[in-house]
Amino acid sequence: MLTQEIIRIKRDKGALSQSQIEQFITGVTNNSVSEGQIAAFAMAVFLNGMGRDEFVSLTRAMARSGNVLNWDNLGDKGPVLDKHSTGGVGDNVSLMLAPIVAACGGYVPMISGRGLGHTGGTLDKLDSIPGYVSTPDMEKLRHVIGSTGCAIIGQTDDLAPADRRMYATRDITATVECIPLIVSSILSKKLSAGLGALVLDVKIGSGAFADTMEMAQDLAQNLVSVAQECGLASSALITDMNQPLASAAGNALEVRNAVEFLSGAHRDLRLQEVTLALAAQMLVLGGLSDNNEVALEKVNTALNSGAAFEVFAKMIAELGGPTDFTQNMDVYLPKAIIQRDVICHEQGWVNQMATRDIGLAVVELGGGRRKANDQLDYAVGITDLPSLGDEMNSGDLLCQIHASSEQAANRAEVLIRNSIVVGEALEVPSPVLQRITGAS
Repeated sequence: MLTQEIIRIKRDKGALSQSQIEQFITGVTNNSVSEGQIAAFAMAVFLNGMGRDEFVSLTRAMARSGNVLNWDNLGDKGPVLDKHSTGGVGDNVSLMLAPIVAACGGYVPMISGRGLGHTGGTLDKLDSIPGYVSTPDMEKLRHVIGSTGCAIIGQTDDLAPADRRMYATRDITATVECIPLIVSSILSKKLSAGLGALVLDVKIGSGAFADTMEMAQDLAQNLVSVAQECGLASSALITDMNQPLASAAGNALEVRNAVEFLSGAHRDLRLQEVTLALAAQMLVLGGLSDNNEVALEKVNTALNSGAAFEVFAKMIAELGGPTDFTQNMDVYLPKAIIQRDVICHEQGWVNQMATRDIGLAVVELGGGRRKANDQLDYAVGITDLPSLGDEMNSGDLLCQIHASSEQAANRAEVLIRNSIVVGEALEVPSPVLQRITGAS
């Protein structure tokens, strides 16, 4: 069938067959489908949606557009597990989660991405560590997973290549915010990684893609259901992103925060609750724990015993980073030339945070991208961010800005002061709002 006929069916609100979807994705992969045709297809799906059978067919076709990893080298050592976050500010969960789960007996080949817009990217954080190789070859990846239990890496050229081309077009044609296309994009990469189970962290709030509970539930339910129909055990947590998750935002600063978390030197309570909840879900899905309560005991033991900290240090070294990174991170992590204290001028409680704008302040400092090919300043960002409900007095530290120039610090301070509201006290909910386990 001609590609334009496949597009026409979806344009006219018809349902595409599995073979039609597979034909289209094959054309995307071998470049016989043009960028204009990808754009037209994406807009037709954006406007008219997809049925569940189409969701599943599109996800499977994109996952099979390149290589699908297998982990036969692990034998029966343990389940292969991963998590995916829909993105937020101060979200460095992956840096702690992978080694915690590995310390509990799971194997975590975590394929992560770079930041764009106000959300930070896990790979950008790791790139602040000298020598760390985020795109190892498959032989190296298998070795690191087998010896360490986890590796946080980027998507290689031969994993779900159709997704890479589809997303690049969606990004410039106003078709990113489309649940069928989001679901197939996320799950195709995870299916190509050869996982046994996947936990999804779907964010809701001022710093998230989903700004209403209805939207977050729709996305989470579709992700879980389609994953399960594709044979991938899955569940989701809906978590709050109406404030940054960690007290730090910025690449090297979030790495420092993660090392302090794993070592026990400092742990942000919201970050701890979300990280351990996701880790426990991974253990349950992977068959490493019978229930959530037992799983939480295991992940707490892995964290508090120092076992996860040791796994993290080994992963960094195995992927090219300094062998003494966790002992001497001050030597290795870049530092901004300007550290500016932002002082609170009001008295009351932090009762509102425009999280997206705080993320944009990091971009303004040079720590995030406006365009995909922008070069980052890994040293810049914000630390000592307050949490909703914190009591503040005039003269207290509101946060600290890490900048490369006074001008950049000035611009970021304006954004931050406009983002954090101090006033009446409020009741702050748990950051873990809901668990989605299957089709409703």
